[in-house]
Amino acid sequence: MKVDIWSDVNCPFCYIGKRKFELALEQFEHKDKVEVEWHSFELDPNAETKPELNAYDYLAEKKGQTREWSVQMHEQVIGAAAEVGLKFDFDQVIIANSFNAHRLIQLAKTKGLDNEIEEQLFIAHFTEGKNIDDSTVLIETGKAAGLDQADIEALLSDHTFTEEVRADEQIAQQIGISGVPFFIINQKLAVSGAQPPATFLGALEQAWTTSLSEGQQS
Repeated sequence: MKVDIWSDVNCPFCYIGKRKFELALEQFEHKDKVEVEWHSFELDPNAETKPELNAYDYLAEKKGQTREWSVQMHEQVIGAAAEVGLKFDFDQVIIANSFNAHRLIQLAKTKGLDNEIEEQLFIAHFTEGKNIDDSTVLIETGKAAGLDQADIEALLSDHTFTEEVRADEQIAQQIGISGVPFFIINQKLAVSGAQPPATFLGALEQAWTTSLSEGQQS
């Protein structure tokens, strides 16, 4: 059984959704037969990397709200993350374009390390306050996920895997995905957002039962 996940590594709910899905997968009786593939999705392809801009001010400016409103929104996200054992530090988060990080994810996919690189990029961005559009950070993060430094450096020296990122985003557009995280189980059952683990578990069980039924009918 396959699960396709569209995600952006600078999306906090994508990290929360990843962890909730993993909690569900741990409870799934047939977890060893589940293949997970991560797909690229840029929430804001035109986002500029601005290390000097605070995350609170960035959201307030983007949404036309006050800084106090932004701080409150971020506190809610921090609380949601803490519920699944994640620590977000928005005082340190660096506003960054995620395109090069997505190219790194595409490289990792060719090595079967897309889940590992997703985790490491989320940690770098939300917990450690690193610039995920910085070459040095991407090299360090890629190595932490198990990638070879020479492969990462080669990636960053040209436009490798640009087409793969765009292909993922084009599929998302064709399917009608407008927000992430977005999960598709066995190319049939969709789950949108950082749903509770019980919702993911129910979807996995439903997809498994359906696949068995279809197998018996064929």
